[in-house]
Amino acid sequence: MSSEPLRSIHVMAGVITDPRGRILLTRRTEGRDLAGRWEFPGGKREPGETEAQALSRELHEELGIAVEVGEPLITVPQQYPDKRLRLDVRHIASWKGAPRGHEGQALAWVAPDKLPRYAMPPADRPVVAALLHPDRYLVTPVPAAGEDTTWLVQLEAALSAGVRRVQIRLPGMGEDARRRLARLAVTLCRKANAEVLINGDLRLARELETGVHLRAAQLPELSLRPLSDAVPVAASCHTAEELRRAEDLGCDFVVLGSVQATASHPGAAPLGWEGFARLRESVSLPIYAIGGMQPDQIDHARQQGAQGIAAIRGLWPVTAEAVATSLS
Repeated sequence: MSSEPLRSIHVMAGVITDPRGRILLTRRTEGRDLAGRWEFPGGKREPGETEAQALSRELHEELGIAVEVGEPLITVPQQYPDKRLRLDVRHIASWKGAPRGHEGQALAWVAPDKLPRYAMPPADRPVVAALLHPDRYLVTPVPAAGEDTTWLVQLEAALSAGVRRVQIRLPGMGEDARRRLARLAVTLCRKANAEVLINGDLRLARELETGVHLRAAQLPELSLRPLSDAVPVAASCHTAEELRRAEDLGCDFVVLGSVQATASHPGAAPLGWEGFARLRESVSLPIYAIGGMQPDQIDHARQQGAQGIAAIRGLWPVTAEAVATSLS
């Protein structure tokens, strides 16, 4: 006997910022699901309302303020035991009034970097990540033989173009050459204030004091988070089981794909965006979409619940000539 489909709920939420740059959170009251958790204020969209109308109405009823709804931030599909939620989050461009908890809820104005300290419902965790962390994640290609210098110049150009999260992935290189190049790459990333993770090699990550990006095959081998909370831990995932395993290990974020067909995996069936969103529902992790991604797809990726995109070709300067042009 098949179970009845879960009810679907479309919830609008707003990122409200005060003149000091703090963000408003509200606390779920007793008697509600996940009582006591903090969340971005908003509520359910009613039939016949546009997204902006629903959010404006909810914030007026809940907080007593009049708002101008701004640009989308992220839309998070999240499955709960009794429902499927679509959390549609918008920036609030401006607001008037003095926010008060008209439904008896507590309010807190929180500095952005303090948001992760607040216990939130699962759907809100990706929202915090979307506010605080990069929307693109560069995975480095392997340099051609004798092209280490060009590779470093290309990395520097990618950093100059705004990349702020980098995975150093150098398969097939000898250990000494890989360590030397990784060390130089880490220096460039730190100079650009970019977060850097080493692919798969925990020993090298500890040696260079970087984060680590775990391969999917490594996930079943670990029972605990392999590095301290002071450095990032990420993972590559392809299935719901791998996503849940990464979450159980305490990964800070993951990449999921391939979303689209890629030249590097010609025989692999892509997830497509529908498949990506369906898997996104199963965990509260921030997730980058990978596989055929380009920067102009970031907004669409965010509407499927992604933190943004991860890519090699899409974020890497193609040729030395292109590097020279980008730096001129």
